[in-house]
Amino acid sequence: MPYFETSTDGTRLHYVDYGPREGRTVVFVNSSYFGTEMWEFQMLPLAAEGLRCVGLDRRGHGRSEDVWDGFDLDTLAGDLGALLDHLDLTDITLVGHSIGTAEVVRYLTLRGSGRVARVALVAGMAPGPARSADHPEGVDPALIAAGNEAFREDRPGFFADGAAPFFALDRPGNDVSPAHVRYWENRCTGATARASNALGDLLVTLDLAPELTKIDVPVLVVHGTHDVSAPIHLTGDRTARLVPDSTYHVYEDAGHGLFVTHAERLTADLRAFASR
Repeated sequence: MPYFETSTDGTRLHYVDYGPREGRTVVFVNSSYFGTEMWEFQMLPLAAEGLRCVGLDRRGHGRSEDVWDGFDLDTLAGDLGALLDHLDLTDITLVGHSIGTAEVVRYLTLRGSGRVARVALVAGMAPGPARSADHPEGVDPALIAAGNEAFREDRPGFFADGAAPFFALDRPGNDVSPAHVRYWENRCTGATARASNALGDLLVTLDLAPELTKIDVPVLVVHGTHDVSAPIHLTGDRTARLVPDSTYHVYEDAGHGLFVTHAERLTADLRAFASR
């Protein structure tokens, strides 16, 4: 299986590389808890159609190394950059989901868009849900911190209780079998406790609004109307307003897990965007 070591601290990271080695390339950045398996309904069909699809298991996630350090946003974005350098990828479409959108934005801030032609921010946590001086309608940071403490006490319970809202199973058309729901719950607990807790802590102070205004490539913003993890008015709407060159697709009735419930639509949107 393909691995590489980061230049910053030598952490061994796993990645997948599907499809042909020539032509257009789409690089996927995962949500918290998940490895590259979360993109199966996007990566497999796109690779079968001739797009090169690359995905990284974040440190402490999937098949990458379990480490203590490196969960600050600069290091995580650096890990993404190290993968792009390792494979020498250019003219890519960079796709992030949830906290992965923060890593994408920070990568562009730190490294620029030399390797990146376009960006898709799917159900993004960027620019950040927390209240700040420039975002007074946001969530009280103390509430986010309290939620993180509850998560530390019972991670499996958090995932079990959150599965139905994650997929917005109460909304029409969001049919996910009980077996499939259990599968995703089990995948969540595959991330280490250290990694899971550390990423939650990032949300307390996450504020990428100034960085979003400086993105100099086209951006596709995709968000669901019933996303309780990253409420659309706190994240998706703001991102679409802040990015200079954005296209905004709102998925009615979709939750945070729209990569499953709205898989075909998301895949079609990414296919069309990557082909621009």
